[in-house]
Parts: sequence; structure tokens; C-alpha cells
Amino acid sequence: MNAPAKPLAGLKVIELGTLIAGPFASRLCAEFGAEVIKIESPDGGDPLRKWRKLYEGTSLWWFVQARNKKSLTLNLKHPDGQDILKRLLADADILIENFRPGVLEKLGLGWDVIHALNPKLVMVRLSGFGQSGPYKDQPGFGAVGESMGGLRYITGFEDRPPVRTGISIGDSIAALWGVIGALMALRHREVNGGQGQVVDVALYEAVFAMMESMVPEFDVFGFIRERTGNIMPGITPSSIHTAADGRHVQIGANGDAIFKRFMLAIGREDLANDPQLASNDGRDARRDELYGVIDRWVGGLPLEEVLSVLNRAEVPASRIFSAEDMFADPQFLAREMFLSAKLPDGKPFKMPGIVPKLSDTPGSTEWIGPELGEHNSEVLAGLGYSAEQITALKGDGAI
Repeated sequence: MNAPAKPLAGLKVIELGTLIAGPFASRLCAEFGAEVIKIESPDGGDPLRKWRKLYEGTSLWWFVQARNKKSLTLNLKHPDGQDILKRLLADADILIENFRPGVLEKLGLGWDVIHALNPKLVMVRLSGFGQSGPYKDQPGFGAVGESMGGLRYITGFEDRPPVRTGISIGDSIAALWGVIGALMALRHREVNGGQGQVVDVALYEAVFAMMESMVPEFDVFGFIRERTGNIMPGITPSSIHTAADGRHVQIGANGDAIFKRFMLAIGREDLANDPQLASNDGRDARRDELYGVIDRWVGGLPLEEVLSVLNRAEVPASRIFSAEDMFADPQFLAREMFLSAKLPDGKPFKMPGIVPKLSDTPGSTEWIGPELGEHNSEVLAGLGYSAEQITALKGDGAI
């Protein structure tokens, strides 16, 4: 019996993206069966190829971010390069681009042209500030989106400047919104008989949409949420604590029944049975007292003993995982969160597993990020170009 097709099998996605947001969006499509053709400049390709740790001159991140994609080099300033792109778009389902607004229009490839060429095409546009508004022409990376969207303001400790989260999370959040929007647009096209449309995702709005109760709290109470370090403001107890061996643990005991179990487990029956601490508002009013109790208890034991006590008491807790911790953890291993692959020279390496996990039509990795222009001949031959024409296009600087 043949395995069922992947959920996005049959979809053709054209990626005009670099670095993080656009390429991450198309990577998700590729992992679940879409044919993703990544358009790269013949002059070096996506800069991500040289970001962070390099192996034999190529970023390890690239091999993950571009997995399952086909690399086609096109000079979009060359008429023949533009013609090839138009031929690709004529029967594509999704175009993902993260240029600054106006770049495609200057190339003669704006939405009006693309929509006329293929009325069914869905165009995902990822940019710093969106396709409209007074800021639309300004450059905006993920860090800017995180700053304007409110995330940086509340991240860090109150007596220090704001800090970043450790990854380019604004780009990745925008990519997720882009894929969600594309799937919505495809459903409208397939189920409602609609045409293609533009999915306009601004990085700052992608972050802003995740900011929980920030807007109504300011509008109703004039309350501005500030940096609070490791604690979760208004929800107690939930924080990071340091064990006797210097290792760290996140404890989330903010549920009423959980808090009681926690206090009983650490020998504080007085706090477990204190009626004022039976609900969150009472606990939050005595936040400093409770965190002092927890800090002293955790600080008196090694991490593994802390976790053992908490697990037996069914209190949500976790060590603060490093990559080394993850590689040895049975939960990561049981759920296949590390996939085995080989680098171009045959060296084995691990890649992150596929998320989400679909029971009937799971995603997979078929190949790692390709060499620059690796699929030129395959893609162009599929468009009807002969070997002689492909050679001429290369010689003329179009590919």
C-alpha cells in the first residue's frame, strides 16, 4: 500500500526570499510536500549561505533552511531572467517574497502584472512595515519588528536595558503568519472559488499580534507592561531559580492545585494551607515572599534532586536546556526531533525534526539545502528550454 501524499503535494511555490522570513516560510511548505523553487542571484545567492557557523565554506543553517528546495539562479535585472520567472509564475500556486516594498514593482513584476499573468496565484509579501503606510519604504529586519512590535520593550530586567530573545524570532513569527495566510488564501481559492490574493505580513505586526493583553490593559487602565526579568507578571509563582550546583530550573506552579502540591512537596504546609494563597491574586500580592521561599529551597539542592521532587509532585518544571541537553534527552529522541542527514562530503550531521507532526501525512526531509544553481538545468528543462538555450542563458548572464 502506497503512503498517502503529503498535504501540500502538487503545490508549486516560488521563493524570492533571502535570509530568514521568506525562506523559513517556504521551508515549511517544502517540508510538507510542495515543490519549492528558490530563486537566487547568480552572484553568491542567499547571504544565509555564509551566516553563522560554516562547514567547508557553507553555513550549517543553510542546509536546514533550504532543505527540500530547488535552487535556480536568475538575474532579475536581465530581460531573459525576468521572462523565466514569469514562465514559472504562470503555473505556480504561491509566490513568497521578502524584498523591501517597491522592489518588484521597479522590476516590472508588481502584483498587477503577476495577477494578470496568473489570477490564481497567492502572493505572500513579508516586509518590515507592510506594503502601505508611511514607513513602508524603510528597511526593517526582524530586530526592528521586535522593537516596534513591543517584544523588546518587555524583555529583560527592569533595571537594565531591553535585550533580544536569543534568536531572530520576529522573522520566524512573520514567516508563520505568512504560511497561515497563504493556506487561508488557498482555501478561499479552492473552496470558495476565489482568485489569488496578496498576503501582506509586516514584521512589526507579526510580533505585535503576539503581545497578549498589552493593548486593552493600556487602553482601559493606562497600564504599560514593563520588563520583569524571569518572573511572569501577575501570575505567581512562575520563574527561573538556581540550584545548589549552579544549574537553572524553570518552575511554573501558578495553578491553584499545583501551588498547593508544590508547597506540600517542599515541606511548607503552612503556605499550602494558607487561604490567602489559595488563588493567584493572593499569591501575586505576596510574590516576593514566595519567590524567596522557592529560591532558598531550590538553592539548597542539586538540580536533579529538585527536578525529582517536582516531578513526583506533578509540578511543571524543566531544566534550562542547552543544545547538549537536548541531544541526550529521551523526549526529544522519542519524538524524532533530530534527523540524520549527510553534508555534501558525506559527513553525517543532525538537523531539527519536522514540526508539526501530522498523523497521516507527516512532513519529511528529502534533501539538504542545495548548491547554488543546482537545479538550473532541471527547472529550465521543465519549462521547455533546451540544453543549448540553457548554456546561452548562462553565457549571457541571465542565470
